[in-house]
Amino acid sequence: MSFFKGPEELDLTEGGILKPLFFLSLPIIVTNLLQTAYNLADTFWLGRYSTEALAAISFAFPMVFLLISLGMGISVAGSVLVAQHTGAGEPKKAEYAASQTVSFAFIGSAALGLLGYPFVRPFLAFLGASPEVLPGATAYMQVIALGLPFMFGFFVFISLMRGAGDTVTPMFVMLGTVIINVILDPFLINGWTVVSGAPFVGTVTFPQMGVEGAAVATVFSRFLAMAVGIAIMLSGSRGIRIRLRDMRPDFEYLRKILEIGIPASVEGTGRALSINALLIVVGLFSTTVVAAYGIGTRVFSVIFLPAIAVARGVETMSGQNIGAGQYDRAEQANYLAAKVMFVVLGAAGVLIFLVPRPIVAVFTDDAAVIDVGVEFLRVVALSFGFIGIMRSFSGGFRGAGKTLIAAAISVISLAGVRLPIAYIASQYLFGVRGIWMAFFVSNVSGAVIAWLWFRRGTWRDGDVRGTPGPGSGGLEAEDAEMTASND
Repeated sequence: MSFFKGPEELDLTEGGILKPLFFLSLPIIVTNLLQTAYNLADTFWLGRYSTEALAAISFAFPMVFLLISLGMGISVAGSVLVAQHTGAGEPKKAEYAASQTVSFAFIGSAALGLLGYPFVRPFLAFLGASPEVLPGATAYMQVIALGLPFMFGFFVFISLMRGAGDTVTPMFVMLGTVIINVILDPFLINGWTVVSGAPFVGTVTFPQMGVEGAAVATVFSRFLAMAVGIAIMLSGSRGIRIRLRDMRPDFEYLRKILEIGIPASVEGTGRALSINALLIVVGLFSTTVVAAYGIGTRVFSVIFLPAIAVARGVETMSGQNIGAGQYDRAEQANYLAAKVMFVVLGAAGVLIFLVPRPIVAVFTDDAAVIDVGVEFLRVVALSFGFIGIMRSFSGGFRGAGKTLIAAAISVISLAGVRLPIAYIASQYLFGVRGIWMAFFVSNVSGAVIAWLWFRRGTWRDGDVRGTPGPGSGGLEAEDAEMTASND
């Protein structure tokens, strides 16, 4: 049995739920792991280049994360629209939604990159980059800013294919881009001269570009991945198809994309800002605590990969079933995902609760840091299952087009619960343990809020398909013609 199945092998609107959800989510987990490998490659080579280079990408990351969060909205909107039209058996409208998403993603990212380019250096200086680090961080981000259309183009490809039920193709494209990036990094960062002997003539020289070389490798590999993705979608051989005639910007349709996409961007941006704000609270304590906090959050990022992947799977299943008018099946998918993720992450939490010390010791040999890290994991671990519940229902809300609700759940649990509790409990009640307790409380409360909100059933009016705008090229007539020919 193959562990990876394409959309032609999966029926998301008929039959069982667990099997298609598993096969939909597994490639997403692999894709996320490949993205992690992508980032580790940059860190590995830059760390060997110089400490300043490593610090440079540390300062650049918040800006990259902010740009990705802003762009995530268009990707989510495209995924939801494609999923709902696909579930409704409206392939032409799904293609139109995908085509318009690609157009506006490219236009928006190009504008964002050009507008942000002059402000890269001042923004990094505002974040506190030292004079030694600032030039490298600026060079890195300026390349990223100019290459933003390629970065966004690749993210949109992944989202649109996922909306159509194909998570395998993006996984393989991601594998290719990771391999290219890993190969290019040492050449462009460190510089390299290859002297060709007989029967070859001449030399091949890669200039030593340092931090800027890492950015060039990233943008170039993303460009190739985007080109492959666009070619796949233009051919219609896998997942969703886009058409050149449908890519002419339809600003009436843009309103629909923004109605779904802006709250999704708010969710990502709000999550990023809340996490950064919590760093301020953690920074009130010793370096030992900060180090232990960093280790703990790295562990969480790996543990929660399945929850993130399943949430994306639920997003697609909910969208397609809502489009097909099968609201009960969409509801069943959400509850099943929540239960499975509660059990899986809950079991992982119990394991970490029982043996946290070896896990923390992988990252450091400082006894004091290990002690604090062990306490952090033990306090938070038994709440892992609740993260699975919150992520699952949030995916369901996004699939229903209720991205504002998903954003509200995220902001309330992080900014409304975790942040104030962390500050008050750590400063006035329990010391540093109060921060860890805030994680536990916010994880549980986030799950309860998501569950209660989902039970209200407001997601059931989440059919956001509508009809394409005047630039649709007569899609209704084309659908009627297809129906007549099929009859």
